[in-house]
Amino acid sequence: MDFHHTSVMPEEALAALAVRPDGVYVDCTLGGAGHARRIAGMLSPRGRLIGLDQDEAAIRTAKERLADASCRVDIVRSNFSALASALEDCGVTAVDGVLFDLGVSSHQIDTPERGFSYMQDAPLDMRMDRTRSLSALEVVNAYEEAELCRIFKEYGEERWAKRIAAFIVEAREEKTIETTGELVDVICRAVPKGVRRAASGHPAKRIFQAIRIEVNAELEILRNAIESAVHALAPGGRIAVITFHSLEDRIVKTAFKALARGCVCPPGLPVCTCGHAPEIKILGKAKKPSAEEARENPRAKSAKLRSAEKLPGGAPSA
Repeated sequence: MDFHHTSVMPEEALAALAVRPDGVYVDCTLGGAGHARRIAGMLSPRGRLIGLDQDEAAIRTAKERLADASCRVDIVRSNFSALASALEDCGVTAVDGVLFDLGVSSHQIDTPERGFSYMQDAPLDMRMDRTRSLSALEVVNAYEEAELCRIFKEYGEERWAKRIAAFIVEAREEKTIETTGELVDVICRAVPKGVRRAASGHPAKRIFQAIRIEVNAELEILRNAIESAVHALAPGGRIAVITFHSLEDRIVKTAFKALARGCVCPPGLPVCTCGHAPEIKILGKAKKPSAEEARENPRAKSAKLRSAEKLPGGAPSA
């Protein structure tokens, strides 16, 4: 199957990055190269684009779609948690822009065998990097009930987390839950009928989100990656992050605020002794897709774009 994905907020992302023709830019979530092609199209032969992705199908497609780029292109098979080492391997010490487009691609959702979708019956998987050992199958069938409840609450913000966890444990005692369809059936039995009828979304949506986040360690990786990306920026460089749910957005917002802070001394000290200086300037409030884009691409509705600029004050960290 050809890798397909409609990039969200493409023009807004380019504007946030303020792409310079001779700059060095990193797309940390390369996917089908939708954003990357637009960035490459603005770069001269002296410019450079580095793309990271852990999905083999995405990398194959990106190589094809970026083959005619006039700038230098490096594609690295890696999770963005390894951004610093990826840049080191590319011989790059500072970059002019870093882009994150988080979440699951349309291709991954629409490929049944990847197990991301609650709308199609398929083996439980949900691994973005299929070489990883932990899959949704193990989470659903091996995690203790209390741990399932925790991730459903924390990562899915699911009201019925405790009840759903209990139903899963009861069901798997009779038979291993092997497919997305089987898991959806258990979730639907756990959520009271009246709630299912009144809910605006699918009852399995939050649970699938929570399991996917757990399998891929998405939130833990994101916290570290934001700081790593900011450290890699040259003064005046930009970071742009597109999120798709409140947990991701909260992490990005909190990370940006921390990196934009100056003094971190206790409030009672008469004189600053920490010497801490802000690393970034936050570029306004989060942006949302236009009404037209949200109509044309329903998966863009929940997107938010936050951006920041690296302040002068020395070379980026290694």
